[in-house]
Amino acid sequence: MRAQNIKTMNYISTKIKGVWIIEPKVFKDARGYFFEAFKKEEFESYVGSVQFIQDNESRSTYGVLRGLHYQKGEHSQAKLVRVIQGKVLDVAVDIRQSSPTFGQHVAVELSEENKRQLFIPRGFAHGFLVLSDEAIFTYKVDNLYAPQSESSILFDDPTLNIQWPIDRERIIMSEKDKAAALIGAAELFE
Repeated sequence: MRAQNIKTMNYISTKIKGVWIIEPKVFKDARGYFFEAFKKEEFESYVGSVQFIQDNESRSTYGVLRGLHYQKGEHSQAKLVRVIQGKVLDVAVDIRQSSPTFGQHVAVELSEENKRQLFIPRGFAHGFLVLSDEAIFTYKVDNLYAPQSESSILFDDPTLNIQWPIDRERIIMSEKDKAAALIGAAELFE
């Protein structure tokens, strides 16, 4: 007997084609909760075929900003991101020069409470800012990390107009991220 094909997630399109917010159906009872975090067949019916090859996890404290990162060329990556513990503002910036939404971004709060995920296709810079005391952030990628192809765009580039909810003085970043290029000087996608 074949299992029923029951939709277990809500796929929400965003203002940028190809970027999806994914909300799982969470089943709660006295024991706790259960939800399906990824279901290949359902994912592909909305997003398309993506062959994830690696899962990554990071832990960060309040005010840590990681990003806006991307990998260039053949090493570019699509990502499916979520928060297991805590809360972040997650941002995806369209850096495809031929795109009608070039330079625009999607910003979504991801948290352990809302259990939302964000799918970010290739051709985007990505970053997140931790809004809770601590956050554990996990993501699937469809390509391996290639240090020779990594790049980043400055998180507060004024042309991007991203509204980060923490004052710049309280944001904690790596030296590499502090030295990132403005979008006008960055090596972008065609």
